[in-house]
Amino acid sequence: MTIGVAILPSADGSTYGNAVDEVVGKARQAAEAGLKTVWTGQLFHFDSVALVGHVGREVPEIQVGTSAVPIFGRHPILLAAQAQTAQAATHGRFTLGVGLGARAFVEPVFGVPFERPAKHLAEFLAALRSLFTEGSVDLQGETLTARSPLPTALPGATPPPLLVAAMGPQALRVTGELADGTLPFLAGPKALGEHIVPALTKAAEHAGRPRPRVVAAIPAVVTDDVEAAREKAAEQTAFYDQIPSYQRILGLEGASRAAELVEIGNEEAVAAGIRRYFDAGATEVILTQTGLAGPEAELRTWKLGGELARSGLRA
Repeated sequence: MTIGVAILPSADGSTYGNAVDEVVGKARQAAEAGLKTVWTGQLFHFDSVALVGHVGREVPEIQVGTSAVPIFGRHPILLAAQAQTAQAATHGRFTLGVGLGARAFVEPVFGVPFERPAKHLAEFLAALRSLFTEGSVDLQGETLTARSPLPTALPGATPPPLLVAAMGPQALRVTGELADGTLPFLAGPKALGEHIVPALTKAAEHAGRPRPRVVAAIPAVVTDDVEAAREKAAEQTAFYDQIPSYQRILGLEGASRAAELVEIGNEEAVAAGIRRYFDAGATEVILTQTGLAGPEAELRTWKLGGELARSGLRA
């Protein structure tokens, strides 16, 4: 069983004064706590693939991954080159997680229409798989063109696992057919077990692919000041309440706000929450938003994750 943690650079570089140094330092703390993977999302002030490549090279005892790189505004040939570089830098410990992203961060930002997302995802994944496994691509699709003029294989880079932050029916079908698994965020145990896992598994089986990975990203923090943490969680997750794809998955869980899915409490309460995701079919877990109650609570949360991983969730 694998339990990892999501780490993002702070706005001010924390006490390090350098965002990359900060994430590397925190990744070392996570590894010391017993966590096995470090993931980072993609924002506008850093490159997540490059960042986790540095982290994985500096902290060789952990796996690293992106959760997740939005595909709109990017090209599969360039993203594959980035991913292969990170895979070579980490000697095979890198996982590429991609996603569709949100329309609000696509059309007004890149000037790219957010159209036919499931089709675009399918063509993007097909191009990535060809680049990783064949060392070239020749795809004239309906939403993108990808033709490599030179070989694209990089010495020392095995094909990285490819995950998709998929939660809707069409995205899950494409993911099951073309990727190695999914990275759902804010999909509670009910939505995971009754909707995401069955749809993904069915698509993978139909395509003759192995059992897919289900890497559930769970907002969680171990703290005694539950009320303050819940207020902070409501602030940090309010954005997702306005996004249609998250509104749908929250509705499947029976929740009205994203904040309801943040696991907050003492070690016993948070451990019970994590268990529910594994019981629902998660093969791995990423603890996210662990810093919303401050550094002491964050480290306490990481230590719990490490203890649960070592014990196989028997604690």
